[in-house]
Amino acid sequence: MKRTVLPLIAAAAVATLAACGTTEAPAAGIGATTPAANDAGPVSVSDSRGKTITLPRAANRVVVLEWGEAEIVASLGVTPVGVADVKGYATWDKAAPLDAAVKDVGTRGEPSIDAILGLGPDLVIAIEDLPATVVSQLESSVPVFVADATDASRNLDRLRDEVTAFGTLLGRSDEATKVVAGMDAALAEGKDAIDRAGKAGTPFVMADGWKEGSSVALRPFGEGSLVSDVAEELGLVNAWKGEVDKEWGLGQTDVEGMTAVTDPNTHLFYSASEDDVFANDLAGNAIWKKLPFAAEGRMHKFENGTWTFGGPASVESLAEQMVAGITG
Repeated sequence: MKRTVLPLIAAAAVATLAACGTTEAPAAGIGATTPAANDAGPVSVSDSRGKTITLPRAANRVVVLEWGEAEIVASLGVTPVGVADVKGYATWDKAAPLDAAVKDVGTRGEPSIDAILGLGPDLVIAIEDLPATVVSQLESSVPVFVADATDASRNLDRLRDEVTAFGTLLGRSDEATKVVAGMDAALAEGKDAIDRAGKAGTPFVMADGWKEGSSVALRPFGEGSLVSDVAEELGLVNAWKGEVDKEWGLGQTDVEGMTAVTDPNTHLFYSASEDDVFANDLAGNAIWKKLPFAAEGRMHKFENGTWTFGGPASVESLAEQMVAGITG
């Protein structure tokens, strides 16, 4: 069953308002690889569909249709020839900036087949939420690796697998190992900093929000979201216990719904790379001002361009900012 494209909706909504696992080798699916003898030879990996993607040699011209996956490719030192919504990426994901030469191939939800194929790619990287009709059209002309983009049961391991798979496809296996090691080191160092500060077990809430008419809609990131996985890896405890979707770990509420968060030690982290409804619309709200994190001044805005559905570079940024907010 096709998932609802929640991050796409979020970025659209937020744009209108303008994800310690184990490191065991995966048995199947994304990350199950058949390494080439060298990066120039044939490469073969399994994607999230369980489909084996085989290339005669490591890809040189790759188009990426989702920001988190584009971030991973850029983190491996590869410049994609095309990315969906380049302008949006530059706003929402600054962890791994794209080269100015990268071409825009349309929106993430509806990329242009003509624009993609016009770049002559030898690989397209998509995610499961992309319509199957788009994937099938592309696959008639070019290999398509379909990534999962989220797994509420193992987001950090999913990223490790994805980086490894991309490293194989792009002939960047050594770089992939370094990227994963960097993420793991950042998480370990962050956890150590939280422990040394005596802040292990601190409750947190993460949310973003946007205007809906005269009111503000809020989206809490519950357990199973990438942000929550990062925070829990650091030793924090997610205080949002409201309903969340099973794929992305994302909820939906309003100011009144946030009154369910009562622990006075709770910290709020929030994302607002464009319109900041937390500062502009909620600061004067009587109910909001009584919430524990607002009343105690424990609100932390993530830096603009912190993508909460990103790759290892985003995970490192999230961890660093969370540690600073909790221990500062």
